[in-house]
Amino acid sequence: MNLWKMKQTLDGIGKDLQDETSKLNEMYADHKADVEARNNQKSIVTDLKERFEGMKAQIEQEEAEAQAKIHQQQRVNDAKKSKDNIVAAKAEFIRNVINKQPQSSEILDSLKSTGTATNGGENFLPTTMVNDLISEPLTKNQLREIMSLSNISGLEIPKIAFKIDDDDFIDDDKTAKEIKATGDKVSFGKHKFKVFASISDSVLHGSDSDLTSYTENALRSGLAAKEKKCSLSSSPKKDEEHMSFYSKENAIEKITGKDLFTAITSAIADLHEEYRENATVVMSYTDYVKIMRDLSNGTMDLYKAQPEQIIGKPVIFCDSAKTPIIGDFNYAKINYDGDFIYDTDKDVKTGEYLFVLTAWIDIQILLKSAFRLATVSGSPS
Repeated sequence: MNLWKMKQTLDGIGKDLQDETSKLNEMYADHKADVEARNNQKSIVTDLKERFEGMKAQIEQEEAEAQAKIHQQQRVNDAKKSKDNIVAAKAEFIRNVINKQPQSSEILDSLKSTGTATNGGENFLPTTMVNDLISEPLTKNQLREIMSLSNISGLEIPKIAFKIDDDDFIDDDKTAKEIKATGDKVSFGKHKFKVFASISDSVLHGSDSDLTSYTENALRSGLAAKEKKCSLSSSPKKDEEHMSFYSKENAIEKITGKDLFTAITSAIADLHEEYRENATVVMSYTDYVKIMRDLSNGTMDLYKAQPEQIIGKPVIFCDSAKTPIIGDFNYAKINYDGDFIYDTDKDVKTGEYLFVLTAWIDIQILLKSAFRLATVSGSPS
């Protein structure tokens, strides 16, 4: 029964209840009324009251559920409207930057901009756009799955997150020596780099969603590519040596085995139990295929197993990991220092517009002793 029919039924029961109640009142007033007849009438009124209250309660429940659905749909619509408004604001922001037009206060408010320019005339990218850029890259930096990411100016953190009142509480000799040699805190620096998003005229004048999606994906890809290159470069740039797991400056300990599987499993075993418990293996898929080929001995059954079942620890595949890295990646961190700066230019060769993003990054391996590199005997490393 739908709500309309239920209300019609309630009206009918209500009218009957009113009529039968009047009859009962007349019986009470008539001294000649039969007691049995009066009791029967009383039963009729009681039944009608129960039916009326029951139907009324059902209607109230139905109306409450219907109202809840309306409110839920309204929240969905409001969220969609809010998202659409953000997309429109981002698109207008990008167009204004490229066309060198001033930004309206409505756009800046929508994107939570803290200001339009620094004292030096450089433009801050609004907070909403910064948060979106560093959170969802299109070109993937696989290390983001296991390394923490922050956007904090002047970041300084302890290498180990806890302390107890015992100088000898660190029972891993390698960690104790490292902290004694390098201190118990890490300060993040600022290493400037630029990302360029090339925007064609057709994209610029296309839909808000296409322009926003295209530009943000290009910038995200640039940020992710920079993070991955810094972390996994075998020949890092000057002043960026400390960011790479493969740099001579970090000198992460190498564990050698007769083959890659032996080297990786030995590296896992060589980690102190505190690091081994949360260890992950980062390796190229090519290296994993070599391991599978060696272990399977021509059978296909092994290929059905998950990488973690084969290696013994979670595995992240990354083609840039030329040498497998094994360790607790809670002890490695990416930090963007403060505000991002935006600018615009035009590529005279292609005629495309350039949305230029300037950011400051640092990647710190908090404890080198939490990691190992797996190498094979006789192979160059």
